[in-house]
Amino acid sequence: MTVDEQFNSINEKLQLLLKQHARLKKENEALRLQLETEKDNRKMLEEGVVELQNMVAIMKLAAGNLDDKEKKDFEKQINRYVKEIDRCIAYLSE
Repeated sequence: MTVDEQFNSINEKLQLLLKQHARLKKENEALRLQLETEKDNRKMLEEGVVELQNMVAIMKLAAGNLDDKEKKDFEKQINRYVKEIDRCIAYLSE
């Protein structure tokens, strides 16, 4: 194999590698976007679950069907909300 043939062979392989690199780069970016979308979807679903759990707790409270543990958890959650509201009021007062 002559030097020119070797050079051409290396050049062809390099071109193939560059094309593969570009393709993989595009695929990687598409996968990153898909991952971000899935993260957003998961976050929305988790927020929905928390919201539904809160609704169930409120419904149980309204019906008087809470056991002692659920009552304590509900009171803790209400206390967290009150503290957050107090922090917001203090922040707005500044």
